Amino acid sequence: MQRILKKVHAHMPYEMLPSYLDLILQKEINPEIYFNHSALDNLDKGDCVKIAATLQDAGLKVTFHAPFMDLRPGALDKRIREASLNRIRQAFELAFIFHPLRIVCHPSFDHRYYVSCDELWLQNSAATWRELLDMAAAANTVIALENTYEKEPTILRRLLEMLPSERLCFCFDTGHFNVFAATALDIWLAELGKYVGQLHLHDNYGKADEHLPVGNGIFPFAQLFHFLKEKKIRPVITLEAHAADDLLQSVANIAAMGLLEGITED
Repeated sequence: MQRILKKVHAHMPYEMLPSYLDLILQKEINPEIYFNHSALDNLDKGDCVKIAATLQDAGLKVTFHAPFMDLRPGALDKRIREASLNRIRQAFELAFIFHPLRIVCHPSFDHRYYVSCDELWLQNSAATWRELLDMAAAANTVIALENTYEKEPTILRRLLEMLPSERLCFCFDTGHFNVFAATALDIWLAELGKYVGQLHLHDNYGKADEHLPVGNGIFPFAQLFHFLKEKKIRPVITLEAHAADDLLQSVANIAAMGLLEGITED
């Protein structure tokens, strides 16, 4: 179990990080720190410096999850887009303290909301990420754009094609795919596989975003990891468990399925 924990990251809201810090250090868990709007409004940067130093001294690797609730980085309304950019930028500023390997962000395209305006959404979204790519380069990190409500992969592929950069990759979220995608996994991998630089692993039964442990639902993990091995893709991996027991169950299931063999460094 410890061998797998060292190879992955674990979802951790910033506001809960102080309470779990001793456990993180004891178990040598690499955190993916999620900064929501409340955390960003109330955090003390002095505390951030102390926590970052503690994680670094322990030899742990960090990734970020940027805020996403209520945000529309590709919004048609310029003021909504600017507000979204400014909120996400707050998390990017903390990258100079924590030095994350990746910053996961939601492009947040939803066909139910953006009706018949794909082209305009793409232009606006690309403009937002271009501004953030400059910050990512300065902080020596990489933006990972994550699928959420997208039914099919084309809109995300086109967005990534518009932003050719070593500072940008795709974060494939297995749970979101399982609930919201309407096209097969092999189609998603054909269109977006070459961009995969991060995985968010959790499971469900295709009805709700339950964040079950890996292997406790119906997502085809064997198919995904066969593709990654075949293409020699070694992404950063985050286990998006929402409870400590679920994290440990995910690790046990991953070990039993042998998913990480040939995917991560020993």
